Amino acid sequence: MKEEGKEGLSDPEESANPSRRGFVAGVTLGVALASSGIYEVIDKLVTPPERVDVGADKPLPPEQYAIPTPRLIMDNGTGVASSNGTIPALIPPLHNHVITATLKVPSTAKVLQEAQRHLESVIQGLEKRFPPPPSGLGVVVAWGLPYFQHCIPSLGRGSGFFKAGTRYPDYLPVDLMTSKERGRKIYALQDARTYPSDQPPAGFGPVRLEQNHVAVLLRSDSLDNIMEATNALFGTGSDQAGDLFTVTSIRRGFTGGGHTGQQSLASKLAIEAGLPGAKSIPVHAPIFLGFTTTIKSAESSTPVSNLETLPGWTDQWPNGYFKYGTVMPLSHLYSDLATWYGEERAGSRDFPEYADRLRAMYRPGLSVPGGTVTVDPPVESEDDVFQRVKKTGSYGHNGSMQPVNRLQEATTSNYGVTYPVGTPVSNRGDFATLDNPFYYTSDPVGDHYSPQKAAGLHFLIFVPTSEAFNRIRLAMDGHYPEGKRVDFSPRSPKAGLNAVVHTTHRQNFLIPPRSHRSFPLAEFLS
Repeated sequence: MKEEGKEGLSDPEESANPSRRGFVAGVTLGVALASSGIYEVIDKLVTPPERVDVGADKPLPPEQYAIPTPRLIMDNGTGVASSNGTIPALIPPLHNHVITATLKVPSTAKVLQEAQRHLESVIQGLEKRFPPPPSGLGVVVAWGLPYFQHCIPSLGRGSGFFKAGTRYPDYLPVDLMTSKERGRKIYALQDARTYPSDQPPAGFGPVRLEQNHVAVLLRSDSLDNIMEATNALFGTGSDQAGDLFTVTSIRRGFTGGGHTGQQSLASKLAIEAGLPGAKSIPVHAPIFLGFTTTIKSAESSTPVSNLETLPGWTDQWPNGYFKYGTVMPLSHLYSDLATWYGEERAGSRDFPEYADRLRAMYRPGLSVPGGTVTVDPPVESEDDVFQRVKKTGSYGHNGSMQPVNRLQEATTSNYGVTYPVGTPVSNRGDFATLDNPFYYTSDPVGDHYSPQKAAGLHFLIFVPTSEAFNRIRLAMDGHYPEGKRVDFSPRSPKAGLNAVVHTTHRQNFLIPPRSHRSFPLAEFLS
């Protein structure tokens, strides 16, 4: 891998300041917040897709994480938009950044209530300045269990939602389905955990289970919009909100860019950074691994991912405090592009051909023209997965998760909408990164920060409960409900993508509705 400022992609910030490695690793947060580094070239490399503006006069949806502007194209399978195409694909915002933090202010009722008003004022100011995403700006504020545990130990005031004196965690949404299965109360927001394939390769430490209070997701087709929002939320002026937080990480990244036949950002930036395997990335692929991940049929409509939509999932219907909210697992992963694209390593080539990568990404036996980027295979059942394992000795990444990430029967929602069998429950929002692992970290040793570029993914997904994600992630490792599992290692090349990706960080967050996004529950403290 090549360092910034060497051959390949250069960073003017580093060229001008030899100490850049220091401040990005945690020495000077102010400079890191104000700089976008290599990502500033994105708006010069690609033309943002045309978006339909929903209009400033229309109210924003109650869900923070919803993107109200249509972002659908017909893709002909090669990654090029085509009116004659057959696969509906979604175009996410080009720029995606996540900032994590802990609270800097005391956890007293007066201070937190003032912080609540101040943060909400700053966010509303941004919403007045910018239209909704992707063309304008999306701000999503998510809260981790440490916030609730340490800052909201009990509710001093009663309301229509809670009784006075309700203690942590009894005010959190309850996962009704899992509680029934286990015979005890399980909450929709749980601490992150590790999974069978979370076995770090040589030279890497174990997965870090983070304990941030808050994570802010910023999404836009304009980097300038994101940087202005970053400054408003984490700068330290009187009209900014930075005095409330201690930033722990800045995670910058990108998606797409190949929607009109241009060279995608994943291909262009990986080659410029000199990443091993970069030249093999399909030129229109939106992510490093070469396939389109945002297929319309694989993404839930926004309400399905909500806490309250599906009957029997949580207790937030009809009038829960967190109604219109969702759960957001957040993680960082590395991708081994050299192995994925068939470069010989230690005499082994596990994925030498396109057909091998197609099998690993989707399922064995799938046949599409070589080099196809956008694929929409039929939905698999659990029986399908095990039959293919028996027949071929392997399973695919996408296919392995479908049995637990899709509705198994037609379901009428609490809103009266009937969703057919196979409707996805989750909604993805992940994005590629060249940072290793983060653009900025307050703990470079603990986070194993390196200035070298690396092929990475900041993975985030919106699901109704943490346990829903656990089931999905376990299925990715060949582990299914009731103890059924495949009989080979989850790190095997036979196990989907697991041999070429590994996770370094995880944390789960609760995204409140837009109306309660700023310091949720602080109004009930006394």
